[in-house]
Amino acid sequence: MRVQVTLACTESGDRNYITTKNKRKNTERLELKKFCPRCNTQTLHRETK
Repeated sequence: MRVQVTLACTESGDRNYITTKNKRKNTERLELKKFCPRCNTQTLHRETK
């Protein structure tokens, strides 16, 4: 049930991270604060298609 998802920065739009999530337990989109190398700060990263 675990699938790979790509996380993209909300400010720059870069797709920086790949992680996994359980589709059965977490049906909504994943949002994490991660480091963005282009912005050089921690920004909110959201799951993309």
